[in-house]
Amino acid sequence: MTRDFQPDDLHRFREITGIHAVAQAASAACAVLSVDAAGDRYTSAIWRVPLDAGEPRQLSSGLGMDEKPRWSPDGTRLAFLSDRGGSPQIHLMPADGGEARALTSFARGVQAFEWSPDGTRLLAVCPIEVDPDARGERREGKPPERGPNAPEVAWRLPYKADGSGYRLGAETHLFVVDAESGDDTRITDGAFDVGSASWSPDGQQLVYSRSREGRTAHRTDLWIGRADESAGARQVTRDQAIASSPSWSPDGRWVAFLGALDAGDAQLQPWLLDPAKGTVTSLGGPDLEVASGEALRWSDDSRSLFAVLVENGLPIVAEIAVDDGSLQRRVGGERTIASLALVGDRLVFAAQSAADPHELYVARRDGSEEKRRTGFNDWWRERAAPRVEWRSFEVPDGRGASEHIDGWLVRPPKGKGAGPLLVDVHGGPASYVLLDYHSHPYWQVLASRGWSILALNAVGSASYGRDFAERLRGAWGELDLPQHLAAVRRLQEEGIADERLAIAGKSYGGFLSAYAIGKSTLFRTAVVIAPVGNLETHYGTSDSGYYADPYALLGRPAINRDTCRRLSPMHCVEQARTPTLFLQGKEDERCPKCQSEELFVTLMASGDTPAELVLYPNGSHKFLEKGKPSQRLDAVNRIVEWVERWIDRPLPAQPPADASAEQERAEPATADAKAS
Repeated sequence: MTRDFQPDDLHRFREITGIHAVAQAASAACAVLSVDAAGDRYTSAIWRVPLDAGEPRQLSSGLGMDEKPRWSPDGTRLAFLSDRGGSPQIHLMPADGGEARALTSFARGVQAFEWSPDGTRLLAVCPIEVDPDARGERREGKPPERGPNAPEVAWRLPYKADGSGYRLGAETHLFVVDAESGDDTRITDGAFDVGSASWSPDGQQLVYSRSREGRTAHRTDLWIGRADESAGARQVTRDQAIASSPSWSPDGRWVAFLGALDAGDAQLQPWLLDPAKGTVTSLGGPDLEVASGEALRWSDDSRSLFAVLVENGLPIVAEIAVDDGSLQRRVGGERTIASLALVGDRLVFAAQSAADPHELYVARRDGSEEKRRTGFNDWWRERAAPRVEWRSFEVPDGRGASEHIDGWLVRPPKGKGAGPLLVDVHGGPASYVLLDYHSHPYWQVLASRGWSILALNAVGSASYGRDFAERLRGAWGELDLPQHLAAVRRLQEEGIADERLAIAGKSYGGFLSAYAIGKSTLFRTAVVIAPVGNLETHYGTSDSGYYADPYALLGRPAINRDTCRRLSPMHCVEQARTPTLFLQGKEDERCPKCQSEELFVTLMASGDTPAELVLYPNGSHKFLEKGKPSQRLDAVNRIVEWVERWIDRPLPAQPPADASAEQERAEPATADAKAS
């Protein structure tokens, strides 16, 4: 007998956070993240999953955070990061499990690492404490001790980062670590941060991504240097504002990496560097987009790269030919795909959807013979899963014609007839709808209670080509809100949704939700999560606002303040009559709490529209996805309770003063909207 989804199911959900495989091990190693509800924390354990027959086996205790497993090249040892001694350090264990030993003891831990090709060394990326008052100049001796109340001097941008806060008291640098003794050699030094690195096939050189030095340091370049000394490194990319995740080809001819020409561009594409010639070329063209957080994987013969791409809103595993950039689609489906590993003729990856839980899968290199190899979330199969449809809607294109956009319609497990509808807006805006459970665990709960959820890839979304994404620049809300309203009207005409409409969203989704309630009276209730509320103040308070906002709003070199005032929800929210819940991480540096506070205070002081603001102490921009389990559960409960409290109550009769023009502009187009 099946059960309904409940908010506290997020405590049962287990997520695969990393996958690595080598042919010699005949197994994939992965880290599995779990919730310790009693301790209000997360734990992670390393598991070994056979590629063919055999049951998965837990290799590490999972009492703390054991993550980022990496097989040695010969498959006899497994290295991973563990915080069992305090800060995360590299630990080693035999391939079949057993007692792990700590290899490193860096003062501030290790962020990432990779084995050398011969298995004798490891390349570690480590944070190093520095004196911010030195302003990037090197001083003799150890930096002075900095207590929790030490002043934080800002002398360059960015000086803070979401999730870690003030960042000028440390730098991240490269170290080569002996795999037996743990002795280390520092490879990089300077007022910059190393992000990721890769060994050359002969183990003699390193390629790494590092930030620039100077007044603004958000741009990143690739550098190549020797693996046994810190001198002589040379910069090998210059045109790309972002260059990250470098990977040397097995034959040593190429370095593949992800990058973008503009620092404000969130859509990363593959590039090829020829280290011998120093030339860089685009691989596959500007419309080819690699999924966020993913990397490129070389085939053994160096003739192609495998990657998780996003194509028209759907992640796929694709093989890209190095010689001509041609694309072969290997694995797809109406789901999210992540954490790709390539071993011989096998693809190993994690996948999930709104109806199916997060698990590990293995397929042949051509995508055939796909098999699920884990049951980490078997509890999910005891729940009544929602019905999930991939839909297309005809909507106004903002240029006097119409176009089709895609999206997900999540419906109750059973039943027919019209019911309440939640419009859930994705972030970005140059992103797309994610189906990962931890991003919106309230979807399944609401579907169990008779709700439908509409999540669209409206204009401005990534993965539909550059023109589609860039058309929203300088027109936030003005082009995409009418598209959402058109799709809603179509669902009402089909008898799927009634007049009980709610809207919710986080980050850019929070922006559009706040914009919508100031411009329209169609929504009876709203949940605004970590929004961009005032574009003028976001520019100066966000960790990335000073370069991302000018790009998004077509203002150069700084910011177009007229555009900010025209588009900001702050300039229309006082007209809203929609009961609105604001949820905000108190330490959010991406969309700082002032963004929610300005909206909330303005709405509260402007009339009697019901509103509440909830701040989560120590919560970052990702508090809903990765915050304390207790805070995530609280947020889900509040979202569900809020929309259910207000959804049956029509708004007051008087419309907002400025809403009529927006509705008159949007609604005629919605009347003719047709689903394809």
